[in-house]
Amino acid sequence: MSFPTDWSSWGPADMGARRRAQHREVPTLPADRGTVVEETASGWVGAIVGVEAAGGVHVVVLEDRRGATRAFPLGHGFLHEGSPVELTAPASTTAQPKKPARTASGSVAVENAPARVARASRIWVEGTHDAELVEKVWGEDLRLEGIVVEPLHGADDLVGAIREFRPGPERRVGVLLDHLVKGSKESRIAAEAMAMPGASGNVLVLGHPYVDVWQAVKPQLLGLQRWPDIPRSVDIKVGTLKALGWPHAGQRDIAQGWKRILSTVTSYTDLEPSLLGRVEELIDFVTQ
Repeated sequence: MSFPTDWSSWGPADMGARRRAQHREVPTLPADRGTVVEETASGWVGAIVGVEAAGGVHVVVLEDRRGATRAFPLGHGFLHEGSPVELTAPASTTAQPKKPARTASGSVAVENAPARVARASRIWVEGTHDAELVEKVWGEDLRLEGIVVEPLHGADDLVGAIREFRPGPERRVGVLLDHLVKGSKESRIAAEAMAMPGASGNVLVLGHPYVDVWQAVKPQLLGLQRWPDIPRSVDIKVGTLKALGWPHAGQRDIAQGWKRILSTVTSYTDLEPSLLGRVEELIDFVTQ
């Protein structure tokens, strides 16, 4: 066995030299309020809401889309628009704070964030119109979370659909039903679904009190004080269009009427609170 005769490279070595050299190549970014960054170690994404002194070091406080906050040491270990950055103290603490951009649901917008690969968990809604309304208000949030919304095309076989889906801790399903009030057919379906083996902790069925999701849109957007009362013997969509004086002869008219209603919705403020809370709860449930 032979040994090197040049011993000059032996001895104490600075093992952090390469890491510091890599850090020197990372651009700096002032931690200005409203800037959206990701903390790489935890994956926490949020808008900067302030820089504070804590325990003798400076920390940056990030607020996520749900309004939760976490503090991280100021410096390296962050991504901005997908690229590594070193966060530094804001250039001026007296400058007018920049308000973070918001999505249609009211969450903090994460700029230039790619859509996450879809999770196994799902949110189910009764029909296409429900899915389109959820997509319009919560679509950006759902893509960031990797959650797919699927229409059931009716809730009558919800139990069978859940059985086929085989929910579990990493495969949850949240269900949004129309007309989920005491004594309704939907309330009986929900109770049966939640009582299924394996449903506990993995299935959540919630709903709003309206016969159809159309009525979760605030009627004032259409110049109404309230949605018209439609007799049970009349299809809710056909009766609503007729009461509004809109075409209502067939499925094409129903589709066009819904497009007209949906076009008035621009954010969560255009929807009734009884729907907002249920959708937010379902999103939280399937993303835990």
